[in-house]
Amino acid sequence: MIHTLGTSNRDFEEFLRILKSFKVELVVDVRRFPTSRFEHFKKENLEENLKREGIGYVYLGDLLGGFREGGYDRYMESEDFRRGFNKLLELAEKRRIALICRERFPWKCHRWFISNKLMEKGYKVIHILDEKRTYPHKVLGNR
Repeated sequence: MIHTLGTSNRDFEEFLRILKSFKVELVVDVRRFPTSRFEHFKKENLEENLKREGIGYVYLGDLLGGFREGGYDRYMESEDFRRGFNKLLELAEKRRIALICRERFPWKCHRWFISNKLMEKGYKVIHILDEKRTYPHKVLGNR
């Protein structure tokens, strides 16, 4: 099972509670640009804070991040995407992971495309909206 989660405007304590409540062991950051107006979500700060809490961090936004010229559908056909996706699969085999990006709602984010691909490979994907609400991914097309 793979989870996804949007950082949105959450404070770090809420973000951490969510990760812990779903027993996430590794955060896989798929933000193309891993910065934020919130200091705690800037890549270096996030990685350090998660490490302190015993949660791993891997950045794959260079290979899996959104905002691609020609659209994400087209980008998914590239060698870079395949390399990133294969790395993601390797990580998912070893640890309980959560993909993160900025957008709170997965259907408005490229996490949706990645989730479709994960389901094609037989993975169950659960989108975390908040501490109490989740959304099981269903392949309904790419938005």
